[in-house]
Amino acid sequence: MHKPALTDKNIHPLLKNRWSPRSFDSRPVEADKLQRIFEAARWAPSSFNEQPWRFMLGIKGDETWDKIYDSLLEWNRQWAVTAPVLVMAIGSTHYDKTGKESDIYKYDVGQAIAHLTFQVMEEGLMMHQMGGFSKKKAIAHFDIPEQYHPLTVSAMGYQADPELLPEEFAKMEYNERRRNALNEQVFSGRFGQAAPVVE
Repeated sequence: MHKPALTDKNIHPLLKNRWSPRSFDSRPVEADKLQRIFEAARWAPSSFNEQPWRFMLGIKGDETWDKIYDSLLEWNRQWAVTAPVLVMAIGSTHYDKTGKESDIYKYDVGQAIAHLTFQVMEEGLMMHQMGGFSKKKAIAHFDIPEQYHPLTVSAMGYQADPELLPEEFAKMEYNERRRNALNEQVFSGRFGQAAPVVE
């Protein structure tokens, strides 16, 4: 199933075709593809090159997958159960070099996830990112140190037929993709005033 973005301007095909399905085929994801996906994340930019991201990688059938799945809220468990890969993104709240608190680590982890996402698309896979999980469970399951905070979980794999999902989720797969207009997002002069280039 393809749901290309209805963009106003031409953008890179990987960006145009990226969306977040919930229907995943149970077939395994090849190890070399996973290696390239995390290599893409490794080369994301970060403040002072601190690279504050860490990932828990769960492959269905292993203990890590089970623990990540257990941390999901029930809503997400209903559809994520078929995903062959679950990835938890974790961020370091402090700079390693100075020990000072970082106010930008979530931004940096987000950039790593963005890099990872586009490599996922390049590999012919799909990905759905979630905030709906128990951070408390995640910390307990993986003995995450105090300096690190679990931020998101992503389901990853080959896309399957949406009709295999429970009815409520299957309907959601067909929802139209929407975004706010650029003039609501890109400002100049003062906040809320559209930049001339996007008027």
